[in-house]
Amino acid sequence: MWLDVLRFLLGLVALILGAESLVRGASRLAISFGVSPLVVGLTIVAFGTSSPEIAVSVGAALDGKTDLAVGNVVGSNIFNVLFILGASALVTPLVVHSQLVRQEVPIMIGAAVILLVMVLDGRLARYEALLLATLAVTYTVYLIVQSRRESDAVNAEFASASGSGGRWMTKTPAQILLIIVGLAMLVAGSHWLVSASVAFAQALGVSDVVIGLTIVAAGTSMPEVATSLTAALRGERDIAVGNVVGSNTFNVLGCLGLAGVVAPEGLPVPPSVLNFDLWVMIAVALTCVPVFASGREIARWEGAVLFAYYFAYAGYLVLDARGHDALDEYSAAMMSFVLPLTIVAIVAAYVRTPRARPRE
Repeated sequence: MWLDVLRFLLGLVALILGAESLVRGASRLAISFGVSPLVVGLTIVAFGTSSPEIAVSVGAALDGKTDLAVGNVVGSNIFNVLFILGASALVTPLVVHSQLVRQEVPIMIGAAVILLVMVLDGRLARYEALLLATLAVTYTVYLIVQSRRESDAVNAEFASASGSGGRWMTKTPAQILLIIVGLAMLVAGSHWLVSASVAFAQALGVSDVVIGLTIVAAGTSMPEVATSLTAALRGERDIAVGNVVGSNTFNVLGCLGLAGVVAPEGLPVPPSVLNFDLWVMIAVALTCVPVFASGREIARWEGAVLFAYYFAYAGYLVLDARGHDALDEYSAAMMSFVLPLTIVAIVAAYVRTPRARPRE
């Protein structure tokens, strides 16, 4: 078990450092070739922060651990909104760009709904996965075309987010080396993390999907945690929120798309994910609409609610995995009291908040 713990921690560190290396190398290389910082932020940085999820899901699919591949993506999307946005909003209220409300959040919700429709038969077929991957490429191209209309101020903000990295980062060989090192660390880290996670599941007597929804999902989301919390602390306008929304869209379209394509027979979806966790992911995505639109910001109390709900969700998974006697009472309390009161509070805040001037 101690070797598995060490292997898990080494895999997690390798994923985080690999994603950082890939993002920095690819970002500076793209900018040196004249690509705008905004395009870099919307594509390379978003893809880079999702690269641990891609590496783990694809690696798990190739190893035949399809439950882990699916659970990792669904769990990461739930973690991103509830935990990361919740924690970031607790640091400072997060201002929401009008484009997120009008475009990015509906696209995130649409991707989740498309996934649900595809897997209603209990499987993501390879042709369906290929369609998701194609949509990921289409979405990226659309963002690149759209970004040409953005202002210099927005480009400057994304330029500061990608970081300078010093004089040596201006050298093309150094940028290429960072990309190669980052990819190698992602491959190695995903292998260590997947194998250790399977060992954890066997030792704890829980399924691969539960480990994927919790430990692996949180671990592969560490780049998003670092990016969003750092952006919130720096007061950068929309990166903390946009990083999460963009990452969730890439997770569904890119991660599951690639994992489903490389899996020999597609990705079977565990019944527990289809009947519960996938619906939680969609509900969490839908929650972003009233929360984001209420005054064009995520207030601290809304962040606290999101943050608390992640631990409530994780608590449910633990009780369910262990078959605990308190599961029925816990579920009844959440559905009968906590959830309705939260919905009423969020809707009331949205109705009573004066419509702020949209941030363009």
